[in-house]
Amino acid sequence: MHESRLFKIVYYLLDKGGATAPELANAFEVSVRTIYRDIDALSGAGVPIYAETGRNGGIRLMNGFVLDNAVLSEEEKREILTALQSINTAQNIDGSPTLQKLSAMFHLHSENWLEVDFSRWGDTGFDNEKFELLKAAVIRHRNVKISYASSRGDITVRTVLPYKLSYKANAWYLKAFCTEKQDWRIFKLNRILDLKILSESFQPLNFPKTTAVPKDAYQQVTLRFPRETAYRVYDEFDRAHIQQQDDGDLIVSAKMPVDAWLTGFLLSFGTQVDILSPAYLKKAVAQQAKLIYEKNKP
Repeated sequence: MHESRLFKIVYYLLDKGGATAPELANAFEVSVRTIYRDIDALSGAGVPIYAETGRNGGIRLMNGFVLDNAVLSEEEKREILTALQSINTAQNIDGSPTLQKLSAMFHLHSENWLEVDFSRWGDTGFDNEKFELLKAAVIRHRNVKISYASSRGDITVRTVLPYKLSYKANAWYLKAFCTEKQDWRIFKLNRILDLKILSESFQPLNFPKTTAVPKDAYQQVTLRFPRETAYRVYDEFDRAHIQQQDDGDLIVSAKMPVDAWLTGFLLSFGTQVDILSPAYLKKAVAQQAKLIYEKNKP
């Protein structure tokens, strides 16, 4: 515990630039006397740390202090820079001062290896702006008014308390507390048509732990796709659920929620999917396809 606190004191001073002994004592929940003993221990270990008295005094590290390889290896330094590069990219910021300072301090060059663009094809940039606004609302705990298109096509206006941005299955979602429903909801970002950050703020909330999905909620579905659709099959399904046949066709067997969404999803493949099981799903998709034909026939 003692050695861990010594490292934390160094990191704290690197981050803050300096601190008083009472401030450090409060931060690490020890006495001021213990902090002074820690300072002596760090100084004895060769860390250039010193204390100044007076009104603007405090405990500081000498300018130019660089973390030794005994603390961070070359690989660990690169991992830190890589992680910061990822965060920097997700924030859509060109050139992070923090990243530049750490690169100089570590004597390493940070490669710009990742690019993230939240906008859809043909989008004018609203998706990127939407992500930035929601991120700010999450961080600052600000209420947000959104216009949202439900899976049924209904467009509603509601006020939400944003909790977290989540990425899953090729899409971004917002976990938030809906003031209208007085319950937690998950909103798909692409369906948020408009939003406005409000002046009201809220206390940080804890998203409830998700309950286990009932075993009978998903059913085993087996599908066959021609080899020409391989590009989409691998986009939509996990590799572990796909078996390639001798003729190049792909058999997909996975547990899925058999509902209206699945029917629409399978219809999106047109004639490029053969539903092997369950039989009632094949019938339901055929009936829906017939209704579409009747509605749109010349």
